[in-house]
Amino acid sequence: MKARVSACVLSIALALPQAGAAQQGERYVPGVWIDPDGCEHWVMDDGLEGFMSPHLRRDGTPVCHKVSRCAIVPTDTMFATGSAAIAAGGVDSLRRFFASNPSNGFVIEGHTDSRASEASNMALSQRRARAVAQVAQQAGARVYSVRGFGESRPVASNATAAGMAQNRRVEILCLR
Repeated sequence: MKARVSACVLSIALALPQAGAAQQGERYVPGVWIDPDGCEHWVMDDGLEGFMSPHLRRDGTPVCHKVSRCAIVPTDTMFATGSAAIAAGGVDSLRRFFASNPSNGFVIEGHTDSRASEASNMALSQRRARAVAQVAQQAGARVYSVRGFGESRPVASNATAAGMAQNRRVEILCLR
């Protein structure tokens, strides 16, 4: 029993300096997260831990949006292989789309095929989603969330070239 208590005290003592170091000098970044049902949540995150609270109206009901996929950007025509730089014609096309769309806001999601490593695909999907979100914000659109899913959400088989091309995409979800 005494050994267990000593081990417990030792593990707490070792964890406390790390917990304090994680909080010292960290800045919480505010944001809005839209859940799969389209409901808003206020988020504060410092990269290690965060806080989340549902966004509620004055009457206590959650603030929810109707979410629909309003555009799929095929990355083969918008980006060079392995790149997150949008082609010039693509920027103009996206800018027109965001400027003319009546949605309240957008969620941008990047996806890849499975050819490269999982880590590489995740990073590339996030960079491409951020590039599209940047164009949306420059066009005056509100972007609630930017996410990269890498190869984890295929819409077709990665066994064929046609399937891989379908999986390389950036989806734009509209909130109404």
